[in-house]
Amino acid sequence: MSTGVDARNIRNIVLLRPVNSMIEFKQIVGRGTRLFDGKEFFTIYDYVDAFHHFADPEWDGEPLEPEGEGEPHPPKPPCKVCGQSPCICEKPEKEPCEICGELNCTCNKKKKVKIKLRDGKEREIQFMMSTSFWSADGTPISAEEFLNNLFGELPNLFKNEQELRTLWSNPMTRRTLLEKLEDAGFPKSDLLVVQQLVNMEKSDLFDVLEYVFNGNYKSMTREERVATSQATIFTLLNNKQKEFIQFVLSKYIESGVEELDQEKLPILLTNKYQSLEDAKDILGDAANISKLFIEFQQYLYAEKVA
Repeated sequence: MSTGVDARNIRNIVLLRPVNSMIEFKQIVGRGTRLFDGKEFFTIYDYVDAFHHFADPEWDGEPLEPEGEGEPHPPKPPCKVCGQSPCICEKPEKEPCEICGELNCTCNKKKKVKIKLRDGKEREIQFMMSTSFWSADGTPISAEEFLNNLFGELPNLFKNEQELRTLWSNPMTRRTLLEKLEDAGFPKSDLLVVQQLVNMEKSDLFDVLEYVFNGNYKSMTREERVATSQATIFTLLNNKQKEFIQFVLSKYIESGVEELDQEKLPILLTNKYQSLEDAKDILGDAANISKLFIEFQQYLYAEKVA
């Protein structure tokens, strides 16, 4: 719940959907912070990794003793080492994070492990306590088994990186490829989990598939992909077309390849120009707008020459 509720005995907060606002995140978590007799803690189950987006050292610091008058807290049990309450053992100073240098880490370090797929090459993935992957026969499987199965299926769908680029650079053939993957037991929801496993949340699903297909592939973020292709994309566009494609690219950087789906075009046009009729007045008829939307993606996914 992100709305106010007078329920003081809530002991579990479960996050099952993306949370895009720091305020909303704190409101949701705040539902568990209400005091209640016999309630000494509450638990947050975060299935969407919302906490990664909202690290706030000042808010997430160590608990403080209450100030002023109030009901006294029950005494803490004596320390098992020194026998005192509160503990008087000498505690080591907290070491700052070796990456960001902060005592309360703000870089969201993630432990990584390496797995070896059937090609003999290693892939690096995030260490996760549990993953919800299922085989075609409905039995739970590990991330390594899932990636090996995906690795075995990809050659049935494209022969090399260039063919994947060709399929991925057109919204219609990209959709067909994703449908074939789903039919083979690899739905888009699982591919998004793999995207987190290989630490490519800021990259394109194209990069994820190519990384699994070819372990030597060097991925790029969506922002880097736009930066390296934007000049080429804009070469043959007029100013009004550039303005719209720039808007589309900003949404792509923010949210991912879903923003480039053909079904998303009317929504993008409405968000940019308030109505489809206004969009047509500026960009031309529906056929020209559709052609513009499809063709620029070929340059977005074109192989970059060093």
